[in-house]
Amino acid sequence: MAAHRLPTIRHLLRQPLSNPRYTQRRWAQVADVRYLATHGTQERILAKYKSKLETKVKEHGLKDVSELKEAYKDRIERLRKEAAVPGATAPLTPPPSPTASSSSNTSSSSSSSTSPWPSPPPPPTPQASPQASPPKTPSSPTPPPPGVKTLHSFLDVPKVSALPQKEVEALWRLRHASNPQSLHFSIPTPVFTSLLQNARQHPAFVLPLPRQVPMDVPDASPLDPPQTAQAAELHYLQFAHPHPQTTTLLFTTLAEFKLRGEFASPHTTLTFHSELKDSHGLVLGQGTVMENRGVSVEEARWLVMCMQKFYVVSEEGQSRGELLDMFTRGDGGFKVERLLEEAEKIV
Repeated sequence: MAAHRLPTIRHLLRQPLSNPRYTQRRWAQVADVRYLATHGTQERILAKYKSKLETKVKEHGLKDVSELKEAYKDRIERLRKEAAVPGATAPLTPPPSPTASSSSNTSSSSSSSTSPWPSPPPPPTPQASPQASPPKTPSSPTPPPPGVKTLHSFLDVPKVSALPQKEVEALWRLRHASNPQSLHFSIPTPVFTSLLQNARQHPAFVLPLPRQVPMDVPDASPLDPPQTAQAAELHYLQFAHPHPQTTTLLFTTLAEFKLRGEFASPHTTLTFHSELKDSHGLVLGQGTVMENRGVSVEEARWLVMCMQKFYVVSEEGQSRGELLDMFTRGDGGFKVERLLEEAEKIV
């Protein structure tokens, strides 16, 4: 099969990566993800901490766990709100305040009840002459939800918009160069358009991360070097769109996600900023790899590149698109072995 070049995320892999092709796929240790879902999360958590909950129930002199949950209802609700991520595990915009709505309803009802006559219309506003009208200014950007950063949080967008593309990319690299846990890159607009389309259709997926695991060797001498085998650790990714010009991507281990569901802590977070996609033909991206979460910056780069292989599908990569469709549908034909084979292919 002829090689097919795919535009890659530039400036992401400035350091050489280890070869991701591994020949000993038979040693891959993976989990069945055909029925990956968040249902049953509370039951698994209750079963895991059953003994501790029963001890807590006895300490408070309650009957069962239901009464314990009722006693800690306010605290549980507060912790759930603090752990919410806008656009992923919480709504993008907060619901309207009941106080404001009730006050507006009260004022309207009181005005209608006190006077049987309709209130007089307000006096007409005098229109200024065309000569005195102020010049029109461009509308300000839509404010992001709390906790979501747009490109305006990193760069002075009006000033940067006047610079050529090469200088914008250089400024973006310098902006994040001092953080060793940072991932920063730029994507051509056509590549991001294809990625965004698939991200909306397939907001979640799993990717394999190659690992070296120790292997038990019978009759091995303590002086011999430890033997290792090739394995694969599955990682769960999830896209969210909290702002018209912002797309987020979260990575967490599949084991963590299956255990904690929507409360799982991501080890890598990425944000795509599309404010310059029309004027400069590129989308800027930045992210952070959390320390002490079991994933290095180099491994996070590999996951991002692997994500691009599946979400930016070329004509010769239709099988990867089929895996995305099967995973989204929950098709029983989704095979982890096939996922590993596709992830190892170099396009």
